[in-house]
Amino acid sequence: MEQRRLTSHERLSGASWDASYQDGPAPWDLGGPQPAVLRLAERGAFFGSVLDAGCGTGDNALYLASLGLPVLGFDVAETALAAAREKAAARGIDAEFVAADALELHRLARRFDSALDSGLFHTFDADERSRYVASLASVINPDGVLHVLCFSDAGADTGPHPVSHADLTAAFAPRTGWQVMAIEAERVQTRYHDERGAPGWLATLRRT
Repeated sequence: MEQRRLTSHERLSGASWDASYQDGPAPWDLGGPQPAVLRLAERGAFFGSVLDAGCGTGDNALYLASLGLPVLGFDVAETALAAAREKAAARGIDAEFVAADALELHRLARRFDSALDSGLFHTFDADERSRYVASLASVINPDGVLHVLCFSDAGADTGPHPVSHADLTAAFAPRTGWQVMAIEAERVQTRYHDERGAPGWLATLRRT
């Protein structure tokens, strides 16, 4: 991956995304897929070629690949990607993991029918969000579907960088090449919240 500009989260925290994985599991690394992703998969929400944006150590991607879907997960954290590849090899699951910049996805030179963003959208500031949404639009096929699981600002004990319902509808407005199909209240599991998880949104977006 070519040299990239640090994201707003990295600049604020003073650490790279890769550093999150170097001293034990990251706060969002559950050791398994998010419950919301399991429910989506049970409903047949993923189809065709699947992109996992900000895949981390690969648990969501590996679960989807175990269902027989062709899955590509990308991240900027090489330590996380190495762990994802090790898991895939150990479990005999055919999933692909590559280093890529979420704001420059056209460089993948690939197209996808459905996609998952579990915990990436909310890490970006407003300027990055517009670039990220355009970047996703460049690799998702028309009528493709994107599912975004992110921290919500509605409720107590929110996660870092919570976003509003309005943030999602503004980012994925029709002028950006997307149609909002649904935005539902959800819970996001982390290693530092209790079993209820943190307030979240689960958005379903269609590429127009």
